[in-house]
Formats: sequence, C-alpha cells, structure tokens
Amino acid sequence: MPTYEYECAGCGHRFDAFQSITARPLKKCPECGERELQRLIGTGAGIIFKGSGFYQTDYRSEDYKKAAKAEKESMSGGDKKSDGKKDAKKKDTPKTDKAPAEKSSAA
Repeated sequence: MPTYEYECAGCGHRFDAFQSITARPLKKCPECGERELQRLIGTGAGIIFKGSGFYQTDYRSEDYKKAAKAEKESMSGGDKKSDGKKDAKKKDTPKTDKAPAEKSSAA
C-alpha cells in the first residue's frame, strides 16, 4: 500500500497517510478538523531490489531447483570424461606474435 502526503489548506498541517490505492482521499484535517485537505503529488518511493536476483530466480519451486541441479551436474559430468589432451596441448604450445630477437653486433 502506498503512502500519500496530505496538506490542510486551512491550517497548513502536513502529514502522511498509509492508504490502499483504491481508498478515497482523506478530506478532514486531523489537526484543525476542517474539510480542506488536499492530497499532494509526491515523488514516489524508490524501488529497492534485494537478494540474488528477481522473481524468476529467487522464488522457483523445489522441483524446478532439483531439476536444474541435476541438469547442471549432468553437464559438468561430461567435461570430466575428456582425456585432457586439449588442455595439455594448449599449455605446451604458447602462441606469440613476436619474432625472435636478433643479436646486435658492435663493429
């Protein structure tokens, strides 16, 4: 529920009221009792997202989480079956763009 800001045109009293969106605006000032309240246009409140993500990732069902975990484990299991030749080949032959340095001779 939003918080609305009100000001009395009669006495100048300002206050906030926590109301439902569908509730009618207040009319009677709690300070002076006059029916001269005006709801002010506020800037609104900033939205703060807390947590690791949003609805799609934070509030998944337990069945979904279990299926995702099983899928992740099956995918990582496929990587462990490789024989490691690709990794060894990458480590043994580093690529360089530089030409071999020439020896300078002082003559």
